[in-house]
Amino acid sequence: MTRWILGTVAATALLTGAAIAKTDVTIGLQLEPPHLDPTSAAAGAIDQVLYSNVFEGLMRFASDGSVINGLAEEWDISEDGKTYTFKLHGGVKFHDGTDLDSADVKFSLDRARAEDSVNAQKALFANIARVEAVDPLTVKVTLTAPQGNFLFNMAWGDAVIVAPESIDDIKIKPIGTGAFKFDDWKQGDSITLVKNASYWGDAAKLDKATFKFISEPTAAFGAMMAEDVDAFYSYPAPENLAQFEADPRFTVLAGNTEGETILAMNNKQAPFDNKLVREAVSHAIDRQAIIDGAMFGYGTPIGSHFAPHNPAYIDLTGNSDYDPEKAKALLAEAGMADGFKTTLKLPPPSYARRGGEIIAAQLRAVGIETEISNLEWAQWLEQAFRGKDFGLTIVSHTEPMDIGIYARPDYYFQYDNADLQKLMADFDVEADGAKRTEMLQQAQTIISEDYVNAYLFQLALTTVVNAKLQGIWADAPTQAIDLTAVSWSE
Repeated sequence: MTRWILGTVAATALLTGAAIAKTDVTIGLQLEPPHLDPTSAAAGAIDQVLYSNVFEGLMRFASDGSVINGLAEEWDISEDGKTYTFKLHGGVKFHDGTDLDSADVKFSLDRARAEDSVNAQKALFANIARVEAVDPLTVKVTLTAPQGNFLFNMAWGDAVIVAPESIDDIKIKPIGTGAFKFDDWKQGDSITLVKNASYWGDAAKLDKATFKFISEPTAAFGAMMAEDVDAFYSYPAPENLAQFEADPRFTVLAGNTEGETILAMNNKQAPFDNKLVREAVSHAIDRQAIIDGAMFGYGTPIGSHFAPHNPAYIDLTGNSDYDPEKAKALLAEAGMADGFKTTLKLPPPSYARRGGEIIAAQLRAVGIETEISNLEWAQWLEQAFRGKDFGLTIVSHTEPMDIGIYARPDYYFQYDNADLQKLMADFDVEADGAKRTEMLQQAQTIISEDYVNAYLFQLALTTVVNAKLQGIWADAPTQAIDLTAVSWSE
């Protein structure tokens, strides 16, 4: 009897043309997060899975890069620009059933700015003087000085709100307030999220989302073609994109990222502590050859650490045009006419591995020999980012408008310039839009003319999706695969 009833239902669906819309999705990713705490690591893969889906902040980034309210329903800024009073949405619960209140916000911000904080973007919170829980739904943040980009800072994944009760297990069992709850992590394979039925805002349209980790480009191609995954975010083999574009089963989204892809140089390690050597490296690099050879033409050349789609961008590529003879002359001027040897440590993404081989050949042509090390992401974070144990490395900085990292002498490439540090400190408290633009352009010029790093290209975002899947962001204003509005068409 049961079989007959089920068969009748299925037959009716076929006769009427009705279809049961899918409520789950599988997203392919090349990189697996090292852990699941976005407030204590620089790995973008953490935010890609968890930002907005599981964890939320006072503010958040929208798909167009604008900053909109998150857990903060509204806010008030004092006349002197130093005090922000946030009113939280009521009825918000963490995934463990506990209520979100102002004490959780105070805990999160105090933890992020504490002396022993391991937050990868601790500088975002450096201007906070104190955080006060005024009442259960009101929190007051007092700054040491006005800060024009404070709300912007509060939208970063590093500024999400966490609860003290769940902090001990956050790296393996993240508990947030978002539209999805963490369900399972099969390390080396996948992370599964499920719909949060008690979400305070607009409910997710999906019941389940699985992030599948596929590191090899050939395997990524096979998984998409077999429809084992419904979308592959930042597809790692651009040579296949034309084939996907010609296949009606798929849509290729070609958008922008905030990812400045750079050949980073360790400014405190000889010989990169010599500006002449850094300039020589910059002139030895043929950006377009890297874009064509590693990215199959996807990417925009850059001459400083700034996104070309930002209104404050200026084109400084001419400061480091491809000129191998000039590179050799600069090395000779630096007393290194015979060249030198150094390390080139490469994280897993295709832009780094493929681009690294091309760059190594370009450097070899001017006398610079590199010892290439292909590192897993956790190794790269330990050796290069935290340990500063590298000569050269390639990485794409996908954080939004992050030129301020050059004002941090302890940052992994260890650039120390007092003039730039003062400029960025003044920028933080400047409210006038025209002056802020001028200051950003000054900062771009300083680091370009000081050849801090070799600036390669702005990383394009090419995502392959099932043609029936709607709502995947084409652009990446932050490191996120926001699934809160993703759904299937019938």
